[in-house]
Amino acid sequence: MNWLIKHNLAVWTFSLTAFVLSIVQWKLENPMILIERFIPYSGWVMILILAFYAAFLVSKMKEPSLSAKWRRRSWTLFSTVFFVQLILGVAGFEKFLMTPDKLHFPIPALIVGGPVYRGHISFMPILFLITIILSGPAWCSQLCYFGAIDNLVAARGNPKSSRIFLKNTLKHTFLFLVIVTAIIFRVAGIETTIVSTFAAIFGIAGLIIILVVSSGIKKMYHCTVYCPIGTVIRYAKYINPFRMYIDSNCTECMACTKTCYYDALNKKDIQNRKPASTCTLCGDCVTSCHTSSIKYRFLKLKPEQARNLYLIITITIHAVFLGLARL
Repeated sequence: MNWLIKHNLAVWTFSLTAFVLSIVQWKLENPMILIERFIPYSGWVMILILAFYAAFLVSKMKEPSLSAKWRRRSWTLFSTVFFVQLILGVAGFEKFLMTPDKLHFPIPALIVGGPVYRGHISFMPILFLITIILSGPAWCSQLCYFGAIDNLVAARGNPKSSRIFLKNTLKHTFLFLVIVTAIIFRVAGIETTIVSTFAAIFGIAGLIIILVVSSGIKKMYHCTVYCPIGTVIRYAKYINPFRMYIDSNCTECMACTKTCYYDALNKKDIQNRKPASTCTLCGDCVTSCHTSSIKYRFLKLKPEQARNLYLIITITIHAVFLGLARL
């Protein structure tokens, strides 16, 4: 693995992004690369554009001082592209939709509740599981369309120092309610229209929580408490070997607490020398740490190598998702 990390990050990210998208372009009859649906063979051009984009992004994010800024920018871009596709698809331009005859609400909770209600696993849960296997909790820091909104709203100021109120109780309660409601709807044979209405209400409530609660406490309350996917990732992320820890040279200056909007770096966490379970490996704390004490870990790799590998994998997934048709 060391020989891989020693090479230029941009080259490896470019190559990996181009390779994955080339397989998608070559193997799938129904074009998944969005632009291919409008202009034949243009998918190959888009592959090059996305590969260069991924290389550019990793060249920026490999610098700790720039990582937080470019993560937020790229995540915002991803969310914007996602919702623009949704709006155009709903407006009647069906080529923007992956399955126009089976449009699903773009609400993260449905990744959990949908399979329970339908009785089978669809494309999105599989895609979600793959991202956890490859990059741990990166879904909650680079790939979730709702999360980008929560991040933008919460990041308008320094997080409050106190723990998010009733965090664990509410997290599990929301996840439990989504699963139980889906089971009840399935057993009772509730029609899809009613189920969709409940899903829409849940999604709208999430947006209100972002605008009111996350904005008020300057922490990502929607992602760390309300969203069932965030709760699932809190436990499922451990199937992936990537970790973060705080080195012994930490001076406990608490600068990192002002940049962690996931409520994962409070005084007790810093004294324990590891982020709380809500950590998504976003790396914003690395940008703020004056002593370079917050580090990535991956098996036996050195911290810098582990961080570089994480960036390559996560940014590749981000760039691949950016170019695909969704919904």
